[in-house]
Amino acid sequence: MKPLKDNVSITLDEDVVAKIRKYSEQDDRSFSQYINMVLKAHIRQAEENDSPKA
Repeated sequence: MKPLKDNVSITLDEDVVAKIRKYSEQDDRSFSQYINMVLKAHIRQAEENDSPKA
């Protein structure tokens, strides 16, 4: 079964869109797939930084 996805609408700066398009094409991913991948990596890193250190 495919994971559930939500459609969202966001407004991005033109230069950001151009760079994301370039990187997504280089990575052979769709624009949406690339944004999703980048956001997941950011969330993972933010959660690691927020977790208590032993």
